[in-house]
Amino acid sequence: MQTNSSSSDISSNSVGRARHRKKSTEAVTDGKKTKETNLLVNDQNKYKSMLIRTYSSLCMMAGFVLVVYMGHLYIWAMVVVIQYFMARELFNLLMRVNEARRLPWFRLLNWHFFFTAMLFTYGRFLSHHLVNTVTTDKLLYKLVSALVKYQMLICYFLYIAGFMWFILTLKKKMYKYQFKQYAWTHMILLLVFAQSSFTVANIFEGIFWFLLPASLIAINDVAAYFFGFFFGRTPLIKLSPKKTWEGFIGASVTTIISAFLLARVMGSFKCLTCPRKDLSTGWLDCDPGPMFKPEHFSLGEWVPYWFPWKEVGILPVQWHALALGLFASIIAPFGGFFASGFKRAFKIKDFGDSIPGHGGITDRMDCQMVMAVFAYIYHQSFIANQTFSVETILDQILRNLSHDEQFILYEKLGLIFHGRQLEQG
Repeated sequence: MQTNSSSSDISSNSVGRARHRKKSTEAVTDGKKTKETNLLVNDQNKYKSMLIRTYSSLCMMAGFVLVVYMGHLYIWAMVVVIQYFMARELFNLLMRVNEARRLPWFRLLNWHFFFTAMLFTYGRFLSHHLVNTVTTDKLLYKLVSALVKYQMLICYFLYIAGFMWFILTLKKKMYKYQFKQYAWTHMILLLVFAQSSFTVANIFEGIFWFLLPASLIAINDVAAYFFGFFFGRTPLIKLSPKKTWEGFIGASVTTIISAFLLARVMGSFKCLTCPRKDLSTGWLDCDPGPMFKPEHFSLGEWVPYWFPWKEVGILPVQWHALALGLFASIIAPFGGFFASGFKRAFKIKDFGDSIPGHGGITDRMDCQMVMAVFAYIYHQSFIANQTFSVETILDQILRNLSHDEQFILYEKLGLIFHGRQLEQG
């Protein structure tokens, strides 16, 4: 009897413990659900995170303003540095420690392809502007001309050297890992260089076309954060649980209004609107063109008689800025959603930890890359003058004709002008 009673007590105690465990598990699950439900509103650490994020944002903004003040070349240098850090973060993300130890030279191969891609992307662009800078120096002119002529050949053989390097370093039982790394390296380079090259093109078209789109992305990001921080209740997309509809809508309105106002302010400075045709660092002074000359509109009966302003001046570029603001607020955030999905696939929170409160450089550049491509395409489609100017034709002559050919062209133009003068006489 005692044995039976003791065994029944044991079984009842075990059942009780099992039930207790089940209840605790259910309680934990319910707690997780409650925590996820209130994540957008009742995050205890969100104020500390907000302060860290604000301080680092102010530091980045101060450094960015300083670089923009220094001019086109320094902005370009900043873009190259950003490309380096983005590539490093993405290379680190895909590298496995054990395999990397067995392939000590494979990481160096990644950087070989990186610098080859950089030379290919910026080689002709750099050479084109160098021609305009050093035309008075014959030796340097010949060097630059040779670089322009053989730049693609040099890049091709550098790539072939990397390709042969990859084949010679293949190891048994590691083929799959090595070919995956080879494919990912090319995808990373395409992502980094194909889009950031448009950024550099925007810089030399006029800092305005780089600064305005970049500022709109920053404004949209900050506005979305603060609107979501204080008013966020409705989740926007599953890829980013902390993104809310309130933050998205509030940021969209803020970005579009800011685009219209910022275009007016930035369009008033010639140093921002003038294109850079060479690699000098001096201040620019040019005819800003009709896009940056105000058109005055009479307010008429829309304002009371005591209102001091009877008309308002609007730059034509401000209407184009509305299109940039609309894209920055609605389409460009999908670059961030893509990055969120990428991070979820690799089960990481951020691409890096170089920026306190923000993560890595890639975390801050996902939307900027999408915006830079659109800004370039929009500028070429609706803003850029499609006719050939004297400067453009002169650039082509200096780039593609030798000194003897330029002299022959000069003589032929002289004969043509002389013949026309005789006809008119």
